[in-house]
Amino acid sequence: MGFLAWILFGLIAGVIAKVIMPGKDPGGLIVTILLGIAGAFVGGWIGSLVGLGTMGDFSFGSFVTAIVGALVLLAGYRMIKK
Repeated sequence: MGFLAWILFGLIAGVIAKVIMPGKDPGGLIVTILLGIAGAFVGGWIGSLVGLGTMGDFSFGSFVTAIVGALVLLAGYRMIKK
């Protein structure tokens, strides 16, 4: 999957993570979207290491790991910025 596709994939993962974990974020919508993109990369990378999809294709496993990565980064950001 290309770099731009991963950004779009991360954007979608970030939006879903925000729906799963609602609330006021210290950085607003833009920071939440950026955390979603970063979470998709981190989650996709970790997921490919443990066999839940690869960074090169779109699969259910890579989508789940991207959402989990976005949730982890969003939760961590909220803890740090409180």
